[in-house]
Amino acid sequence: MVTQEVFGCLDGRELPLLTLREGPVSVELIPLGAAVRAVRVPDRAGRTLDVCLGYDTPAEYRDQDAALGGTLGRCANRIGGARFTLGGEVYRVTANEGANTLHGGAEGFHQKLWDCAAGEDAVTFSLDSSDGDEGFPGNLHAEVTYTLRGGVLTMAYRASCDRDTVVNLSNHTYFNLAGHDAGSVAGHRVTLGAGRYTPCGAGNVPTGEIAPVDGTPLDLRQGVLLEERLGDPFLEVTHGYDHNFVLDGGELAAAEVYCPATGVALEVRTTLEGIQFYTSGFLTDRRGKGGARYGRAGGLCLETQRFPDAVNHPGFPSPVLRAGETYRETTSWRFFVK
Repeated sequence: MVTQEVFGCLDGRELPLLTLREGPVSVELIPLGAAVRAVRVPDRAGRTLDVCLGYDTPAEYRDQDAALGGTLGRCANRIGGARFTLGGEVYRVTANEGANTLHGGAEGFHQKLWDCAAGEDAVTFSLDSSDGDEGFPGNLHAEVTYTLRGGVLTMAYRASCDRDTVVNLSNHTYFNLAGHDAGSVAGHRVTLGAGRYTPCGAGNVPTGEIAPVDGTPLDLRQGVLLEERLGDPFLEVTHGYDHNFVLDGGELAAAEVYCPATGVALEVRTTLEGIQFYTSGFLTDRRGKGGARYGRAGGLCLETQRFPDAVNHPGFPSPVLRAGETYRETTSWRFFVK
């Protein structure tokens, strides 16, 4: 079922808080950024935990960095040099991370106010992005539908455009399966169904190479307790994990995260080819929901996606959406107790 109440006001406009509920699981959503604000699940003792970092007011979602819970677009992750060539034309998009574009530019989709419509067990957010928005070509219509069924939260992404453009939609929820206010995620065990990754150069922009994870701290195929890896010199530049993994696909889950302290586990599945695993090494100290303090390693993100800077690397799966075609991708989160 879906319930609705007032979340707060932004620029004189009331914003709704929409809650999906099924049994002991509930998910709070807001139209600012089409964001996930809270995910409440039972732990092994039957206590309800909110396992998603978030804020208490609309203004914090608009003004703070880090995109907590937000839907990323028009192009999630990085575009090197804030430029790309499409149809023989060079497009210069907004550089908002040094010389590069990150998560759509100065005002990505996670900072925009989406329209919303609620159904019986689903909420659909929609957004129109005009031609030239942050430098991207074409009038784009994007949608994300959140559905909660059988303990699984599914995000169905759809987009269409009147010109060839670049589309890479993702979600930037920070999870802490010990509770959003529990501090470090170093005690979590993470498994990724990925035998390869995309190495990066300056600015964490891919070089275009696809390399095996064998013999590196990026080999998470058998499951690893994060505290055993986060201090590895290999991860020093990125302050922990902040890497795009090439998913093996097939019947394998993209990722599984488990918190031994609470018994809460999360399984991620997706139709997309990559997943950016980020242990929030660059998350600065800030106030979160209910006065909780968030900071470095306070959450982890599992951003299913096309590869970063894919538009500039012909060997990567293409993020180009052709005029008249429809972008359709799905990611699901299944919460359970071990």
